[in-house]
Amino acid sequence: MQDSSQNKIRAQVEIYTTSTCPYCVRAKSLLARKGATYTEIYVGFDSEALQRMIERAYGQRSVPQIFINDQHMGGFDEINELNRRGELDALLATPPRQPSGDSAA
Repeated sequence: MQDSSQNKIRAQVEIYTTSTCPYCVRAKSLLARKGATYTEIYVGFDSEALQRMIERAYGQRSVPQIFINDQHMGGFDEINELNRRGELDALLATPPRQPSGDSAA
């Protein structure tokens, strides 16, 4: 018997959203069902956050834009497809990389 994915969530998840986006709601719901905690970055009236999202998402302007461990995953359709293929749990179970050189010399 496998552990539920909720016991294995270790990834850092960020999601860029707006208040009127139904796909944002779906993406957050999927992540919640997986037991993932996430940082939600609202870009509705924040031009700096929107610009940061566009830069990180390789020019994508639609929401949601989802990042797992700083890797751009795309939007709801992409993470939903990862989930259907059984790949999302592994991504969410992967801890973020720690920066090298953080130990004293």
